[in-house]
Amino acid sequence: MECHMTTEHTAYPIFYDVEPSEVRNQSGAVGEAFAKYEMEEAAGKWRVALKEATDLAGWELKKTTDGHEAKFIQKIVEEVSLELRSISFNIDEKLVGMETRIEDLVPSLGIGCDDVRMIGIKGMGGGGKTTLARAVFDHISFQFEGKSFVENVRENVSSFGLKSLQKQVLSDILNEDVRVSSIYDGKHMMKRMMRDKKVLVVLDDVDHIDQLEALADEHNWFKLGSRIIITTRDEQVLVAHKVELIHDVNLLSDKEAICLFNRYAFGREIPIQEYEELSRQVVRYAAGLPLTIKVLGSFLCGKVELEWIDALERLKMIPLKETLKKLELSYITLEEDYKEMFLDVACIMKGWRKDDAIKALESCGFHARNGLRVLEKKSLITIYHNYNNYKYVGMHDHLEEMGRNIVRRSHPDKPHKHSRLWIHEEIRNVLANDLGRKATRCIRLDTQNSNREFDLKGLRKMKGLGFLSVEAAQRVYRRVYQDSNLVIAPYMYWDCNIVNPEFPNALRYLHITGYPFRSLPVTFHASNLVALEMPGSKIKQLWEGGEQKVLNKLRILDLSYSMVTTLDLRLTPNLETLDLGRCSNFVDLHMPVKCLKLTHVHLSDSSFIRTVDLRLAPNLEELILNFCNSLEKLHMPDRCLNLKYLRLTTLKLRTLDIGLNPNLRELDLGDCRYLEELNMAYECQKLANLNIRHSRLRVLNLGLTPNVERLNLGLCCQLEELHMPVEFLNLKYVNLEGSNLRTLDLRLAPNLEESYLVECNSLEKLHMPRRCLNLRSLTLTNAKLRILDIGHTPNLENLHLAKCYDLIKDLTSCSFDESLEVGPLAELDLGVKSLESCPFHPHNSLSKFQFSCIYDEDPPSLTRKIEMLISLGMCACTNLETFSGRICGLWRLRKLKLEGEETESNIGNIQKEVESSIGGWIVEAILRAIDEESRGKFPNDGDNLRFSGIRGRKLEFPIFNVNDPDRWIMMAERNLFS
Repeated sequence: MECHMTTEHTAYPIFYDVEPSEVRNQSGAVGEAFAKYEMEEAAGKWRVALKEATDLAGWELKKTTDGHEAKFIQKIVEEVSLELRSISFNIDEKLVGMETRIEDLVPSLGIGCDDVRMIGIKGMGGGGKTTLARAVFDHISFQFEGKSFVENVRENVSSFGLKSLQKQVLSDILNEDVRVSSIYDGKHMMKRMMRDKKVLVVLDDVDHIDQLEALADEHNWFKLGSRIIITTRDEQVLVAHKVELIHDVNLLSDKEAICLFNRYAFGREIPIQEYEELSRQVVRYAAGLPLTIKVLGSFLCGKVELEWIDALERLKMIPLKETLKKLELSYITLEEDYKEMFLDVACIMKGWRKDDAIKALESCGFHARNGLRVLEKKSLITIYHNYNNYKYVGMHDHLEEMGRNIVRRSHPDKPHKHSRLWIHEEIRNVLANDLGRKATRCIRLDTQNSNREFDLKGLRKMKGLGFLSVEAAQRVYRRVYQDSNLVIAPYMYWDCNIVNPEFPNALRYLHITGYPFRSLPVTFHASNLVALEMPGSKIKQLWEGGEQKVLNKLRILDLSYSMVTTLDLRLTPNLETLDLGRCSNFVDLHMPVKCLKLTHVHLSDSSFIRTVDLRLAPNLEELILNFCNSLEKLHMPDRCLNLKYLRLTTLKLRTLDIGLNPNLRELDLGDCRYLEELNMAYECQKLANLNIRHSRLRVLNLGLTPNVERLNLGLCCQLEELHMPVEFLNLKYVNLEGSNLRTLDLRLAPNLEESYLVECNSLEKLHMPRRCLNLRSLTLTNAKLRILDIGHTPNLENLHLAKCYDLIKDLTSCSFDESLEVGPLAELDLGVKSLESCPFHPHNSLSKFQFSCIYDEDPPSLTRKIEMLISLGMCACTNLETFSGRICGLWRLRKLKLEGEETESNIGNIQKEVESSIGGWIVEAILRAIDEESRGKFPNDGDNLRFSGIRGRKLEFPIFNVNDPDRWIMMAERNLFS
């Protein structure tokens, strides 16, 4: 007990076949034994110690495991081990962010679950995989009957063979020296000897499936409860071994990186003040990679400021060897074609859209899709989504640095001998001095904003050049009008002068934005060309003098934003992708022969083309003809089995027969304002998005499109008949704004989420599903409905029934009762001439609703009922002429809509009334859609609201309580509609 009194010791009493009371009082068997030592000098101290021991938390055999000694001992061992772990497991103070990473990983291990689990930890070299695995191992290993941590599997297999690692695992787990005669023998030994022990095994830095088959082949090798942790740079190894739980190692955050660097550079978490900015520069260079941070921190420790500055400048030119050596291990194991693809990404394509990178790599003869997948699984590249939801190819800065170093290191001062060129000044020097060599395979030249002349004559000596990308123009945006609508349209701006283009005939991929010539040079045979991309060029025809060269290998042709007028597809018999978008002078696409490989055609914004005949392109997958304002005839193939996307907005078509398209997913005919007939004679089972907005259709049969999810027929003002499928199970959104339908049956669309039926002036009957669990919004205005049954809609948030006068007169016909639950409405908009009673059933839990009720009149008889609605957390709007200050005094008022034609003075009086009647509120207004002659100024605080020249009919401004920021938004939008 004396030891227990010190801060470094803990005592646990064990009551073995005795009760604590016997020990405390020295009675019973304990008393008999103690009596023998009664005369000892220390007996008094013993007596006190025994009493103190009984006050400590401990274990009593009889009460702990019902007297079962073996279980009793096991319980004690487990409890003591837990305490020892909490004492001994202290994460190395130089490790940063490890506790969080351990907490993220441990739940996946499912400690205590009665199964065998294999867990993978993957990431790039130097990213902290081994460190994390070691920390987790130390954290949980006490809970297992056997444990083994096998470091550097890849390296040790190369040096000592798999047999030695099998021996290590068996010896660690069995706590004895084990002999293994062969790999085959080792596998049988492991299966036989480990199945009786719950084990924890870590296999670190695995790079081949053979290693896993030899060290942890099957789950049945291990006893239930065992855990196998595998670290690797190559995810494919884990996938091949059917490891289902794969954990990505996150690089360090900026805060963690700074902390780790400070510990290595200064021996503390806070840097020396004069080194703060330099420390941030180092951390930026490391880009979250722990290995680099540790190496640089150790290297810079104790150095003076000038040495720090010199080291940082050197890093800009010469990469850190320790980091590159570690990272290059992943590169060395790649097959040759994957190595080339990795170097292409590092030097040329980092940050490209994935589809563009695939296109360029395939043009150069690579199997790009599989190659990028391999590089991604080996943690050499990343595929990420940008804000526009496209996939992009990414790469850590040090991997990019490593790849570029591999290209440059053989001839660091002779760029003309490099396989890839990407540095502006080096390319300029090579071309200007005519130093081109066969060694050069790829060039990417960005001349934007250089305002300098570039002579491309030097390219002629680069006989091995297969990839050339030159950015000589910028894509900028300007405001233009299309059909009286203002849109933001891109166009090309030339800012570089290219002269003497002499392209080598080995070129497979040629991309030049802003090519300043009217044709390709006659010396360029282009016999190997697979992709020709010249967006924004001044090309009018491919070859000077009308010469015709057949480009048998050409698969991709992009002349968008160019001056080309016609194109004869006889010259490109194997073309797959054609982009002539925004070629404002284009008039004729000539297709006299079958184009069996043509899959993608983009002809948008070709203002003068009148006819497009694609009957000889039966394998189309995507056709885009948006904004071809003069296009009157479109001939489609009778059978187009691969067509997925058909986008034909703003054309002059009157009829369209889309033929047999069983794989069509999207049909967009928006703003085809002359379209009178759409023939869909065959099933389109996969059609999910159908937009025929603003057409002249009178009848539409959707019986063969049962899986449409979004249906937009807005502003089809002549639409009188709409034939629905037998079931419309996938329909989520329907827009029939302005249609002339009398009846709409949506009973077989139970998954509807939003229905927009604005200005359906002829609509007399609307049949909704009996149960519509996902419906959030129903907007219905100016309809002739007398009865509305919205069924069971527990998630309904917005119900707008403005100006449905016949319906509002008898709202008792609407199903708002308890049996058909209505969801937590955020807003209900009712436009009526008068309302004599509360429209909802009294038992429908009104407190959960927030309603906006618009009235054209404010009869005196409504006064009390309006105030009742407001007091329940709703709000009311009334005509400005009869507006009363009584509304302003209601403290639960949440939203106020004022509608009418008012003078400036009337609106000003209302504003004063609101401000004087409601304390603690902010009224704010934002002017939005007002014609040029009308102006209005709105203050931010509501103290001095001023109006000037307002002609609008509706002013809307919510009012929010500033004293309750958690419940209400502080800033509110107010609209003035002209």
